[in-house]
Amino acid sequence: MAKARIILPIEGMSCASCAATVQGALGRAGGGGVANAVVNYATGKAAVDFDDAQTQVGQLIQAVRDAGYDCGSATVSFSVEQLHYAPSVLPLEEALRRVPGVITAAANQATETVMVTYVPGATTADALERAVEETGFRVAEPIAAEDPLERERLAQQREVRTLTWKFALAAVVAAVSMLGAMLVMTRDAGATLSQVDVLGRLLMPLALRLQEALGGQDRLDPQAIRVVLAALTLPIVVWSGGQFYKGAWTGLRHRTADMNTLIGVGTGAAYLYSLVATFAPGLFTGAGRSPDVYYESVSAIIALILLGRLLEARAKGRTSEAIRRLAGLRARTAHVIREGKETEIAVEAVVPGDLVVVKPGEKIPVDGLVTEGASAVDEAMLTGEPLPVGKKIGDEVFGATLNTTGSVTLRATRVGKDSALGQIVQLVEDAQSTKAPIQRLADQVAGVFVPIVIAIAIAAFVAWFDFGPEPALVFATVALVTVLIIACPCALGLATPTAILVGTGKAAEHGILIRSGAALDRLSKVRTVLLDKTGTITEGRPAVTHIVTARRPDGTPLAPAEVLKWAASVEQRSEHPLALAVVKAAKDRNVELLPVEKFAAMEGRGVRGTVDRRIIEVMSLRHARERSLELGSLSSDADRLAAQGRTPVIVVVNNTVYAVVAISDPIKPNAKEAVSLLKRMGLSVMMLSGDVKRGAEAVAAEIGIDDIVAEVLPSQKADIVKKLQRQGRHVAMVGDGINDAPALAQADVGIAIGTGTDIAMEASDVTLIRGDLRGAVTAIQLSRRTMGTIRLNLFWAFVYNVIGIPIAAGALFPFFHVLLSPVLASAAMAWSSLSVVLNSLTLRRFKPAWA
Repeated sequence: MAKARIILPIEGMSCASCAATVQGALGRAGGGGVANAVVNYATGKAAVDFDDAQTQVGQLIQAVRDAGYDCGSATVSFSVEQLHYAPSVLPLEEALRRVPGVITAAANQATETVMVTYVPGATTADALERAVEETGFRVAEPIAAEDPLERERLAQQREVRTLTWKFALAAVVAAVSMLGAMLVMTRDAGATLSQVDVLGRLLMPLALRLQEALGGQDRLDPQAIRVVLAALTLPIVVWSGGQFYKGAWTGLRHRTADMNTLIGVGTGAAYLYSLVATFAPGLFTGAGRSPDVYYESVSAIIALILLGRLLEARAKGRTSEAIRRLAGLRARTAHVIREGKETEIAVEAVVPGDLVVVKPGEKIPVDGLVTEGASAVDEAMLTGEPLPVGKKIGDEVFGATLNTTGSVTLRATRVGKDSALGQIVQLVEDAQSTKAPIQRLADQVAGVFVPIVIAIAIAAFVAWFDFGPEPALVFATVALVTVLIIACPCALGLATPTAILVGTGKAAEHGILIRSGAALDRLSKVRTVLLDKTGTITEGRPAVTHIVTARRPDGTPLAPAEVLKWAASVEQRSEHPLALAVVKAAKDRNVELLPVEKFAAMEGRGVRGTVDRRIIEVMSLRHARERSLELGSLSSDADRLAAQGRTPVIVVVNNTVYAVVAISDPIKPNAKEAVSLLKRMGLSVMMLSGDVKRGAEAVAAEIGIDDIVAEVLPSQKADIVKKLQRQGRHVAMVGDGINDAPALAQADVGIAIGTGTDIAMEASDVTLIRGDLRGAVTAIQLSRRTMGTIRLNLFWAFVYNVIGIPIAAGALFPFFHVLLSPVLASAAMAWSSLSVVLNSLTLRRFKPAWA
């Protein structure tokens, strides 16, 4: 199966029920080629995993449209050189359509232009240019594809602006209608509904005072007021609330129901009832008293719902600020040398292989290798390193870091999404498109929520009509409208994703990449933390501190340089940190390295190889003793060095021990504080190490760890994780991702200490890109806070609906003789979803315990 993944921006969703509908439609799309589809209402995006050999992007988009929604797309046009000479444009169009994220591609030979419609963020200008070049053509100038984050920002601005104007009109009309309704109310102050309606009770004294101010009842014409109110409410129904009725009609055509259905049916029923009551009052009463009308309720309901959506849109925009700040770190332009001339171009137009000039004080635009010059680069945004790092010819530099002193020329290697920053942004976006397992119940409820609410509303209408007081139809209509308006699946849909949006974004600000909502959930449950020693507790930059050599048969000691020559010649083929320390020591002493043959790595034990017809082995002290090698006086030297916290390495030549090489890896300055904080959080902390026990104990004692397991192989670390899991513990493993891969994969949560540059290679659940062990503390604290926020959100969302819907149906009437007003119901509904978003936004104020 050729697996592919695409993030689709979904348009037209108004609640969690919409997200459930779209998710179901995508899951059935493409003839079974979709493996998984997750729709996130908070972000308005769908993450789809599918077989691109069986399912095309166009089929996914069509499935969304068939469900009554739409998929955001963008169009770009560009010129292709010599296209009019091509015998056919079909190969070019087909190549472009094969690019992930491309929906359609149409080439025009006469104008030598190509128009491509694509999913924003799912493809890049570079991918389109490569597709053109693969067919033998060449673009006339770099393609300027739309920035998906900028597109999203502008779309949010347009939404806020539109909602503001719609709300303003609805609010003004609602205020005027409320005054008119108060005047009508005074004509029949004894009306049954005004006595039991909560809002009516509040407004009646005001209505009577207004009547007195206008000169009494005789000067008022209620019918004229009703007609004016009907006319005023019409633009509110057509324009301000038009989106609700359009959404309800679309859902009806596609046999789905969502939030628009509830609002559209509720306010539509109230408006139609009021129109009939205004122009054909005889249908409702023969007693001469005109029935109540609800124009002010229709306007007020729509105004309050629009206000809720306006505030919600502004709040949701703030939930994704973190990702925009990350993306905003990028340089906007780059100075590129092309055809011997330096020109300034947009950073999106830089391609791998370009020579880029970066002057002092400028941001480095893309990842690359320095080809000319030297400078110091501030990489704090990526690695957390406070001091600028020196860069010379051949060194790698990363986009969005700051060039501080000299001018350098670099050759671009990774651009756009492939750069280190691009990968970080992509990982955060991917995490924000996922859901936590706790959301499953809410999704199941949201899937059937609207039909259940409609059934309850109809039942309430029938009950009031059959058993309620007169006028029964009025009471029944109010109950129907109130139940439809107060029900809120939005809060259910926003409870989890908004918290994950803010939580993962906040984590990224602290140099922590959390891969998914599920990982966040598991991390919050962790009770045991296992720490690898090398590269996690220690700096991971070991250095040779002692070389104790054996004596020759004549009693003279072997020269340290000779020992280094044999050891480093073998270790130069290894990537282990201890091996790098041995090779560096040899180079620092100008020791010539010899070629090695038959190199082999012994897992957790060392390396071996043939150098100058000699069998050279560099191994751990434990393995040397397992082999029963004759250490002589070097045995006590090795134990002494291990007790000092150093790692003794035995150099063996043709089965004869030549020396003990002591390697020390300094402990990270914040490791002790991190361990103390983990313990303070009630976590059990254990250290795992492949070093000899005495050395591991020395390091553990220095940072305050009591529980250690030393002299373990990488595969044995995974066994230790399994053993703890069998005891019912939730385990997090923190390692450098090199020798700890099995344990990281086995743990409930794998936390990899990264460098900020190898993000794409990490297979862990959480990556600490700044290498600070306190990041593990922050990750666990933030996960607990985020999951607590999610649980509170879901509790409020469920409780609100469980309590609110029965009250709206009239549950309080038998006891207190009151009914909930539809206007108050709409205010409660707007507050319900807004409160969930605002509660999630409190995560923005999170600060680590050590900050």
